[in-house]
Amino acid sequence: MARDEAPAQRAEKKRSGLIGTLLKLPFTLIWIVFISMVCSVVIEWVGIYFGWFSQSGAEHARQTMMTEMGYLDSQFSQSLLVSSPVEFATMIVDTCYEWLFVKSGIAGWIEQGADAVGWAGTLKTYLQAAMFVTLMTLTRCVILVLTSPLFLMAALVGLIDGLVSRDLRRFGAGRESAFIYHHAKRMVTPIFLTGWLIYLSLPFSIHPNLFLLPCALLFGLMIAIATGSFKKYL
Repeated sequence: MARDEAPAQRAEKKRSGLIGTLLKLPFTLIWIVFISMVCSVVIEWVGIYFGWFSQSGAEHARQTMMTEMGYLDSQFSQSLLVSSPVEFATMIVDTCYEWLFVKSGIAGWIEQGADAVGWAGTLKTYLQAAMFVTLMTLTRCVILVLTSPLFLMAALVGLIDGLVSRDLRRFGAGRESAFIYHHAKRMVTPIFLTGWLIYLSLPFSIHPNLFLLPCALLFGLMIAIATGSFKKYL
């Protein structure tokens, strides 16, 4: 009797674990965006303090934000998710700017203290840099949302390739490796989330394709390896 119940219990645990992972995914993504935003602001502040950037004050953050918005305007004129990607991105960024900086009074204080000196001028510079970095991070978040079909396509291609490899191994009497399967399975989610975290936290501007394409390729590869090394008989 215990032997009959064991497979059912394991299957129930797997279903519960999958449902729990899907439910936690939105909160995990929000947490990653928050951590990335904090890391980006801290890196920018440290760079201003130690003079890492050639631009003075918050100019580096402003130029980086403008470059990211330029990528969004020129490279994402079409999308599978929304009919007008640029208008969608502008609406998201403007809404966040309104609630985070205008209604809180930060933007108004920065404009009023444009000629401030001393500690007030320093505080204005750091707040202005934080504002630009936050808007840059939000712009990158919109880019990630618009490029999410790329990761879905990579996952689908990896799944199909893995299933084909599994069938070839199954009918060709290939060897199984639980070690490869479990390690590839564990790497799928970290690769996806770590790629988001690094991209959102970069203190300099980078073309989205230079970073997201390798991440999507590695993401699909891990899915293909995990699927292809799955046990031959259920």
